[in-house]
Amino acid sequence: MHTGLVLLGAVLAVVSVCDAVKFGQLCSSNPTNERRTSDRWGQGQYGARRGNRLHKGLDIKCSDGAEVLAPFDVTLNGKVIVYDDPKKAAINNGINLQGEGLCFKLFYVEPDETSGVVTKGQRIGTMLPMQSVYPGITSHVHVQMCDKSDPTGYF
Repeated sequence: MHTGLVLLGAVLAVVSVCDAVKFGQLCSSNPTNERRTSDRWGQGQYGARRGNRLHKGLDIKCSDGAEVLAPFDVTLNGKVIVYDDPKKAAINNGINLQGEGLCFKLFYVEPDETSGVVTKGQRIGTMLPMQSVYPGITSHVHVQMCDKSDPTGYF
């Protein structure tokens, strides 16, 4: 019985965090954080099929070259290398962030800085030229939690 109550408390704590924390605007070209749905390259929701693997993030529409913004006050925790493939070098950057009790990564972003503190709405970088690697895709910032859990509840 005690284990069940502890588990229930843990679940309620996670639900409470999701209810309380919401991402602010991520991209200057998308004030409502509209999600990438479906295009010729696939779908942008968490858990979408990617061949023999699952998509472990959520794609938020963002025009190539747009400013990427801090969704809330965050600490910048270093650069992310997204791919091993040299053919994708044009979009092979991102940033690790922490804030509001969350650890997450933004892919396809050229960060202005890779350390320090940034306030909500402040520019953290530029959306990389996704069309140069994936012509016809809906350009987007990929949001991935550090533990690869589903970020959808934060939007």
